[in-house]
Amino acid sequence: MKRFILLFSVAAMLISCNSEAGRVLPAKENKYLQLGQEIAHSEMSHNPALWTCDGATSPKWEYTPTLIARAFLEMYDATKDTAYLGHVQRFADLFIGEDGSILTYKKSLYNMDRIQGGNFLILLNEISPKPQYVTAIETLREQLSEQPRTSEGGFWHKQVYPNQMWLDGLFTGTTFYARYAAWKPEPEDWADVANQFITVDKHTVKANGLNYHGWDESRQMGWSNPETGCSPETWGRAEGWYVMALCDVLELMPKDVEGRDKLSEILNRVMAALLTVQDPATKLWYQVPDRGGEEGNYLESTCSAMYCFAMAKGARLGVLPKSYKAEAERVMDGLKEHKIIKNDDGTLSLIDCCAVAGLGGNPYRDGTYSYYVNERIRHDDPKGIGPLMLALIELSK
Repeated sequence: MKRFILLFSVAAMLISCNSEAGRVLPAKENKYLQLGQEIAHSEMSHNPALWTCDGATSPKWEYTPTLIARAFLEMYDATKDTAYLGHVQRFADLFIGEDGSILTYKKSLYNMDRIQGGNFLILLNEISPKPQYVTAIETLREQLSEQPRTSEGGFWHKQVYPNQMWLDGLFTGTTFYARYAAWKPEPEDWADVANQFITVDKHTVKANGLNYHGWDESRQMGWSNPETGCSPETWGRAEGWYVMALCDVLELMPKDVEGRDKLSEILNRVMAALLTVQDPATKLWYQVPDRGGEEGNYLESTCSAMYCFAMAKGARLGVLPKSYKAEAERVMDGLKEHKIIKNDDGTLSLIDCCAVAGLGGNPYRDGTYSYYVNERIRHDDPKGIGPLMLALIELSK
């Protein structure tokens, strides 16, 4: 299919979505919300059933569609376009039974990725309350109560990855922990939330201010440094999950919580470090951010969208300098120019997304530079579309 790089302008024509009623434009023109709506309606066109957004052939409760669900709910809040709300409600009602059971979810796996969906369920329950949503939220919270931990109280990433903390898990699991604590509320949990970041940061921070992807307290994994337990490299998207999680948690966390200042300090350090390795021409970041220009490395879209979101949100919250808002706008300009394309059918796509990356497992992932730059690349990965929509919403505020 012939594609070409999108030349974006404020007056860009909005595409249509056959499966939904006509869209509702913001009361006043906002170029970021306009582009956000184009992305959202393109996503609905590409995946009329939300659960298929990550290529699934049968419904599966995973962090990728639930992240997309959160992004659609935030887009609904920003635009009041009921198409977005309906898209999420159909997804929720497929997965959440009348008794509150969650289709395909297994608590016994103790997988931090599986509880990310609690975020959108809390948001959806605020808009359209149902008792089964509340039951499902409580089920996910129960997993956290039983989740295995490191000796310092950090949640294991998964039962199958014992003694390990990955930066990814701070977004998939700890953001739900924080949202639940704010929703319930459970003030005694805030110190534990802060400890998750403080613990992983203490063990993964690098001399350049960035973080290694993962840490194995036991030093048993082949990818772990025998002295530090860290994986070999910084991975762009893992760092992206980390800074997104910091911003989400700082928005929810009461200002008097002990450890909150430390989380703000971590966010400022990481964002400053990211600016030192940002590509000066495009304002984007590489798959392995601090090895830009090396053979095989490429400017990767999902992490760039995540950093854009964190800059815009951190600046809005006042936990990052105000100058980061303008920097986020430059990053979005880079994404529009280099990574967002228009398809022959008029929909938009986000290109150059790393499909997946991790540590360990079978086949074994060793966390080396060669491993990260050779993982599959695809269009419209939900781990890019979701953060892109969220970044555009933040930039519109």
